[in-house]
Amino acid sequence: MKAAIVTRSGPPDVLVIEEVPQPKPGAHEVLVRVAAAGVGPWDALIREGKSEVTPPPPLTPGSDLSGIIEAVGSGVTDWKVGDEVYGVTNPQFCGAYAEFAVASASMIARKPEKLTHVEAASVPVVAVTAWQMLFDYAQLQPGQTALVLGGAGNVGAYAVQIAAESKIRVIATAGANDLEFVRSLGAEKAIDRRTVDYSSLTADAVLDLVGGETRERAAKTVKPGAIVVSATAMDPVTSRSDVRSVFFYVEVTTARLDTISDLFERGKLKTQVGTVLPLDEARRAHEMLAGAPHARGKIVLRVGS
Repeated sequence: MKAAIVTRSGPPDVLVIEEVPQPKPGAHEVLVRVAAAGVGPWDALIREGKSEVTPPPPLTPGSDLSGIIEAVGSGVTDWKVGDEVYGVTNPQFCGAYAEFAVASASMIARKPEKLTHVEAASVPVVAVTAWQMLFDYAQLQPGQTALVLGGAGNVGAYAVQIAAESKIRVIATAGANDLEFVRSLGAEKAIDRRTVDYSSLTADAVLDLVGGETRERAAKTVKPGAIVVSATAMDPVTSRSDVRSVFFYVEVTTARLDTISDLFERGKLKTQVGTVLPLDEARRAHEMLAGAPHARGKIVLRVGS
């Protein structure tokens, strides 16, 4: 089968396309004929050798995938050959940039019927990250307010949509050109990230997708005892002693994906697909992660027909 391989840690040009043996599913795993694979910034960290959870090269990057189950391993009872699924490959977040990929049976779900495989492959990590920020960590309730830093980004766009659907008030920061886009997702207020006056804002939680000094300044908006949830910064907030802060790694599960799927099936969520490339152009996709021009939204590799 054809797969993108990282032969050594380094810049995008270490990604090569090779013919490799087709993998076999082990216990509690399934083999997926990949139709599409999402491309995320964590894939670049894995390629660069900066991930703490991924084995050293040679390896195939890619966590998000959508496709059709080709085979099931021992102990798998919830899935059968021919099921259309989407989700994440494994806790090491690798293996999806290939014609066939092994995935943990507990990290996939039935693909939403309303989504194409390309759309579905753009969803898992970013949508589940947004869900966990809102509910597993910030534990926000209807009527409360979330300040989303980076509301036009891939995670931020889902955080805004999911919060608005859950009757949580949303204040979101974004670039000047993205303010109307963020409002269209459900933000009550969309504020230019370059001119925002955080002292004028009040929130029950900050969802941080930016990090750095921005997170510190935004922390001043939350109420005493509230929380700053970050997917980017591991260190605690220092500007407020009365504010909790947490960093987390996303945990994609079948149950969480099923919740996201239900929102799609009911028309409550929209995907944010950006540039779509063939598997052969995986290197170009990683150049886009490094700053090369591309459309707003999640980069996706189209693998199968």
